[in-house]
Amino acid sequence: MSEFAELATQVMARCEILGTLSQNPNCLDRRYLSEQHRLANQLASGWMIEAGMTTWQDAVGNIWGRYTSTVPNAPRLILGSHLDTVPNGGKYDGMLGVIAAISMVAMFDGLQRKFPFHIDIVGFCDEEGTRFGTTLLGSRALTGNWQDSWRHLKDENGMSLAEAMEQFGLHFDEVSSASISPTDILGYLELHIEQGPVLEQENLPVGVVSAIAGAKRFTITIEGMAGHAGTVPMSMRYDALAASAEMILAVERTSHQRPGVVATVGKIDNMPNGVNVISGKTRFSLDVRSEDDALRDAALAEIMQQFGEIGAKRNVKLSVEQTHAAPAVQCDEDLKQALVRGVELSDIKPRILASGAGHDAMAMADICPVAMLFTRCKGGISHHPGESIKESDVEASLSVLFKSIENLQHV
Repeated sequence: MSEFAELATQVMARCEILGTLSQNPNCLDRRYLSEQHRLANQLASGWMIEAGMTTWQDAVGNIWGRYTSTVPNAPRLILGSHLDTVPNGGKYDGMLGVIAAISMVAMFDGLQRKFPFHIDIVGFCDEEGTRFGTTLLGSRALTGNWQDSWRHLKDENGMSLAEAMEQFGLHFDEVSSASISPTDILGYLELHIEQGPVLEQENLPVGVVSAIAGAKRFTITIEGMAGHAGTVPMSMRYDALAASAEMILAVERTSHQRPGVVATVGKIDNMPNGVNVISGKTRFSLDVRSEDDALRDAALAEIMQQFGEIGAKRNVKLSVEQTHAAPAVQCDEDLKQALVRGVELSDIKPRILASGAGHDAMAMADICPVAMLFTRCKGGISHHPGESIKESDVEASLSVLFKSIENLQHV
């Protein structure tokens, strides 16, 4: 894979450069419609032009580049990921997929290789949803799934999405022009760091994604009776926190018993939260995910049944509010096999694994076939400044993408 070594060095260096564009001087924090978003788009556009591409920014703020086919009315193969970050994020989540794709196209251009399809690269403007609290804004604009109510979403400073777009030089009412026709798209490929420890544990540089897990999230509220910690006998208590603790352990136990499902309680609010007061009300989050929606929902039904039984046994009131639902997205079999073939041609053992995290590919699946390639990351750490990848793994990822796309023209 030595022919990709120089490209890998370039990709790592460019990720470092992008990593300096932050609205916070103390950490990496690059949000939608910020000045740093503008600068990131300008950088990416410049690199695309160097790679022999024509570039444009669409009506929602995604940056695009096209490596043009010589075939008239050619379809388009889209590669990309996102250029925004979470607060105090890392340098590779999202950025790797954009920068690696640009460097790979530069190699095609240097070899004067053309394809029976355009290669379009997109740097999505807002996958994380950090600024306005709604994820996948950039990719959902492509699919025509923007909602008019989003114009009123506000950031932490009270600025609305519509106002921020105007300040950036965009217009909320023109976002529909960012949508693209599904009729001429061959598919969407996304390279992304794994954000998990599987590839590292198995000593593999890359993995091919089978599906992106569907998630359901809930807010669970338990109401008992607050009371004095010293005067209410144990047998007469309606302790909301103790009931919640039993429920949380039931979540963990149930997900352990159902391979392919992960369930998490990540947030707890307890009231009145005094050291000498029995808990009267507890609220906690529940996040259940699987690449198989039926498997997820079966585990969820079992969890809810146990919640009901625990609540009845402890004489506390149980309230359940669903806050999020996203179906699992299965990767396209042909595109997935093209990536597997690229892995094999790169002399790497193929490993197929699911993505537990959401990606722009989830939105793109509404309009075209999608597939993803994972790059190993140290410790599975992401959304954290400790994100770390090896240059040799980037080299492997470039090789796989290059050989997969070469193989696609024969599919």
